[in-house]
Amino acid sequence: SCFLRHARSRNYVTESEVCKLESVPLDFGDYHPLKPITVTESKTKKTNRKGSTSSTSSSSSSSVMDPLSSVLDGTDPLSLFAAAADPVTTTASMDCTRKKRDKDDSSAVGSDFEPWSSKRGEILARYTTTEKLSINLYMGSEKGKATTTGSAVSEKVRTRLEELDDLEEGSQKELLNLTQQDYMNRIEELNQSLKDAWSSDQKVKALKIVIQCSKLLSDTTVIQFYPSKFVLITDILDTFGKLVYERILSMCVDNRVSLPDNFSPECVNDTAKETCLNWFFKIASIRELIPRFYVEAAILKCNKFLCKTGISECLPRLTSMIRGIGDPLVAVYARAYLCRVGMEVAPQLKESLNKNFFDFLLTFKQIHGDTVQNQLVVQCVEIPLYLTLYSPAIDWILQCIAYRAPEVLLTEMMERCKKLGNNALLLNSVMSAFRAEFIAARSMDFIGMIKECDESGFPKHLLFRSLGLNLALADPPENDRLQILNEAWKIITKLKNPQDYINCAEVWVEYTCRHFKKREVNTVLADVIKHMTPDRAFEDAYPQLQSIIQKVITYIHDFSLLFSVEKFLPFLDMFQKENVRVEVCKCIMESFIKHQQESTKDPVILNALLHICKTMHDSVNALTLEDEKRMLAALINGFIKMVSFGRDFEQQLSFYVEARSMFCNLEPVLVQLIHSVNQLAMETRKVMKGNHSRKTAAFVRACVAFCFITIPSLSSIFTRLNLYLHSGQVALANQCLSQADAFFKAAVSLVPDVPKMISVDGKMRPSDAFLLEFLCNFFSTLLVVPDHPEQGVLFLVRGLLNVIQDYTWEDNSDDKVRIYTNVLHLLSAMTQEAFIYHVDKVDSNDTLYGGDSKFLAEVNKLCETVIAQILDHLKTLGKEETLKRQSQLALYFFNTILAHGDLRNNKLNQLSVNLWNLAQKHGFADTKTMVKTLEYIKRRSKQPEMSHFTDLALRLPLQSRT
Repeated sequence: SCFLRHARSRNYVTESEVCKLESVPLDFGDYHPLKPITVTESKTKKTNRKGSTSSTSSSSSSSVMDPLSSVLDGTDPLSLFAAAADPVTTTASMDCTRKKRDKDDSSAVGSDFEPWSSKRGEILARYTTTEKLSINLYMGSEKGKATTTGSAVSEKVRTRLEELDDLEEGSQKELLNLTQQDYMNRIEELNQSLKDAWSSDQKVKALKIVIQCSKLLSDTTVIQFYPSKFVLITDILDTFGKLVYERILSMCVDNRVSLPDNFSPECVNDTAKETCLNWFFKIASIRELIPRFYVEAAILKCNKFLCKTGISECLPRLTSMIRGIGDPLVAVYARAYLCRVGMEVAPQLKESLNKNFFDFLLTFKQIHGDTVQNQLVVQCVEIPLYLTLYSPAIDWILQCIAYRAPEVLLTEMMERCKKLGNNALLLNSVMSAFRAEFIAARSMDFIGMIKECDESGFPKHLLFRSLGLNLALADPPENDRLQILNEAWKIITKLKNPQDYINCAEVWVEYTCRHFKKREVNTVLADVIKHMTPDRAFEDAYPQLQSIIQKVITYIHDFSLLFSVEKFLPFLDMFQKENVRVEVCKCIMESFIKHQQESTKDPVILNALLHICKTMHDSVNALTLEDEKRMLAALINGFIKMVSFGRDFEQQLSFYVEARSMFCNLEPVLVQLIHSVNQLAMETRKVMKGNHSRKTAAFVRACVAFCFITIPSLSSIFTRLNLYLHSGQVALANQCLSQADAFFKAAVSLVPDVPKMISVDGKMRPSDAFLLEFLCNFFSTLLVVPDHPEQGVLFLVRGLLNVIQDYTWEDNSDDKVRIYTNVLHLLSAMTQEAFIYHVDKVDSNDTLYGGDSKFLAEVNKLCETVIAQILDHLKTLGKEETLKRQSQLALYFFNTILAHGDLRNNKLNQLSVNLWNLAQKHGFADTKTMVKTLEYIKRRSKQPEMSHFTDLALRLPLQSRT
């Protein structure tokens, strides 16, 4: 009870000076934290056992590397040990690495080459069928499994050749009437069978499976599925080629040292060479051309084991073999596979790849021959559809040829296309394959060729689409740009089919945005609206329309310009499907937040973005995920923060009021609006330098009222508590005392409603720690809040203490006592002649009461009540299971008295000694903390007017845990 009567008198200014860190002069000429690290390495020679140094050399290097790397010369210790263990291997590997690095770049395929794997999924998705398919499944054979070890090699070979003949004589089963999915499943089964056969050492069975799969590539009965079939079968061929290569490579390992990547045939042992030749001989004995070609192409890489020129000799021979394939579709895919393998194993042999393509050009007229035409009639396939089947193969062949090819090759290709009558299929593939810069430079030439194309086979709009894709990546000559757009759009705008139109327009919108101004962009958007609105065609083209919006906002970052494009908002109206419309709105808002550098009050931007944000907000319903709500709220908040009307604060508040009515379903947006309005009130105070006029005082009260009526609509209780406190502080700073009292009363009345558990990041957590943090902040504010003349002394503190007393705390929690201890800090500060801090132009209780004895007596009564509560709680913790908590709380209370009490008073001094003894009575004391506390007391005792701390230190014994 004597605590407050004997609260330590504080001189906060003096204490602040004493607690300041000692300033040390620093010469910045020698040191700067951002300078590179300088590592000094000292090398010392030892001349005797004692380690005396005869010479010391030191080298200093200034670099950005860290010290450890510098000491190790960039080599880690394990690598050093490995090098010391096997110097020969290390030297050899270093030589290999150097040779590999010095090798010409053109001999390797770089990351700028689009791999086959990236095209695979697109082909499978595009070339589908609903017709029934058939497949021949290998049924297996018991022959050849029991081969004796003593049999002659020639007999082995004969047996295996018989097994291969056995496959061709009917060891297979034909499955009919398969759906596309069934067919794909069967192919996957064959792939797995191949791996199983190989792992169980049935190499001939594996070869039979591969031969059988290759034969499927000669079947074009369901022609529109052929490209997908090619993808599935060549996956199996690739697996087989990899298995054979790795098998032979494993045979080349001598003394656990494998061959380097760029090995020469001389490094390969005889056993591996013989096995490799054996594979080639097996494949050469396959009777049918197509399986023989594909299987040999699959293991083309194995030629590296035999001779240096093996691959360069095989490629032209395999290219010539393809001439024997009669069906032009089957032949072109065979050429594509050869290019694929060729680029993987010998990308430098471009001549063979070129010869492959020129062979195709010579046989190109077969496509329009009677055999093909009859086949198309039987299968009811139109020529335009048939020609698209060639695209993946021709595109791939041309991509391989055009990779890092000189510009002159494009000129040659264009001449050959002209000789073939500007065949649209070829022209399309040429534009897809060659570098965009080459195509863009010749844009007008290509437009001329496209005009002269025969449209019956391959539609011109696809050619313009391919040209547009190139122009999105590279710029044409500046003088040609408008003419190119006019020529292309003449064709595009005449397209009757909405899907064909939008596929083309989507590509050319980017070209328009990239090179032209608002007028041209508006014209293009108007044309798209005109074509896509009839019969609600836009409903089938949402991805393309989204892409157009994305391209427009990618190139136009000035939003006042963007929204002044007359047809931009009508274009948005085509997104009638809610989820698509919301996605588009999100894209626009993300772009605005990313690119809008300065705050805006442009009415065009505000009206448009309010409409877009309202669209996003209105999409929220009971099923919307929390993550989605968070994302939408973040975008809307980003917009709100960018709106500023400068000194027109009333207009700013009107905007926030409108925003509140529009976005009432998103809690984070309401929280942001409250913060924004509070900031607005503080900006008003700053402008008026704290001296409000009648007008600004009324405006600030309007801001405060906005917050007061908005906070109750929030669901999170701690958000409400913190906003009441924050808004009350703002009201207090603006001299709105009655409004501040209203906020603080609301916060006090809300504390009893705090639940025991709250949701934090989706998980339930106890609320005690959050409540403790809030109340500590609240107490700090209550120090400067002046009492209301019609209320009692410290009416807010009393009200809060009553709420804390009645609150149901957890049985195993000491938070209530920790709060009471913090209340003592507050009450101690209230008894000082001058408070530690004040709010400008607001008289706190130190000024109002001026140290009046009645006020101090009221504070003392509160203090007695609080101390009684703390001591009662300490008594209840005397049971064995709670002794540790008792020790911690006793020490916590002791520190409070030490910091805030006047220990010259005997009763207070004795209370502190009792608490010290209680803290270590049962062996649960935090000895480390207590030692440091005692050291602090001894240090304080040496300060002026602190001599009584010397006696106190003598009365505070330290007991061991035992």
